[in-house]
Amino acid sequence: MTRSGSSSTAAEYAVAHGLKPTGLRPSFWHYLKGIWQRRSFISAFAWAKVESANAESRLGQFWQLINPLFSAAIYYFIFGVLLQTSRGIENFVAYLVVGVFLFTLIQRSISAGASSIRTNIGLVRALHFPRAILPISAVLEQLIAFGASLFIMIPVLLLTGEPITWSWLLFFPAVLIVVTFCMGASLLFARLAANTKDVSQILPFGLRAWMYASGVFYSVDRFTAGFPEWVTTVLNLNPGAIFLQITRDALLESYSAPAIVWVWAAGWAVGSFVIGFLVFWSDEAAYGQS
Repeated sequence: MTRSGSSSTAAEYAVAHGLKPTGLRPSFWHYLKGIWQRRSFISAFAWAKVESANAESRLGQFWQLINPLFSAAIYYFIFGVLLQTSRGIENFVAYLVVGVFLFTLIQRSISAGASSIRTNIGLVRALHFPRAILPISAVLEQLIAFGASLFIMIPVLLLTGEPITWSWLLFFPAVLIVVTFCMGASLLFARLAANTKDVSQILPFGLRAWMYASGVFYSVDRFTAGFPEWVTTVLNLNPGAIFLQITRDALLESYSAPAIVWVWAAGWAVGSFVIGFLVFWSDEAAYGQS
């Protein structure tokens, strides 16, 4: 038997016994199944990251709670006191706190997800597993931290006069929508950052600019009152502004959003996740090769 014939026979024998070449992208459904089978690892990995964050500082995990509050205080002084963007907004403190805490979740989730491949490159090169686990667990890590920060945000809302109403139940689907969007965006930017390191360097500036354009510290409608109508429309339809609208709609009695905004929010979330997941999966075989 020739060498080529022997190789062909060996390959056929390997396929017959379920062996597959390394470095190949798995089928889409097989990939989803692999992620689902490792759901316990995703959760444990995210919790481990949360526990290790700020572990060496004296206040430890308390920084996860007070960082957004410090940011809200600074933004209140700059925008509410100095620039007077609080005009016309009822209970501006609660309005601002909800915006800062939610956008902190969005920014940290996307940033952590984008860098998840490169920061775990040793794990990627050593073990075979669906790489999407890494950006997904990064977003879950930030969701856990956000859940802890609610012990600060909720008391602030109550102290500023916001009552607990049935609409607060809408907060949970609102967060689910936001997290779904963040997972999609994280998968997309993780793919880009894995191939181009500069993406992780530029991304924080883009996220900051996005925050300023999303109405975290001001009302988009009032701020753009003197601008062409298309400017108001574009700013209101950007996903950051939409996510802030549905979250404030849930938690603030003085604020309401039209039902169509929830439809837009769900559309942004589903679209982001589908596109991000497909883009990330399409390059699965290349992660860790560069």
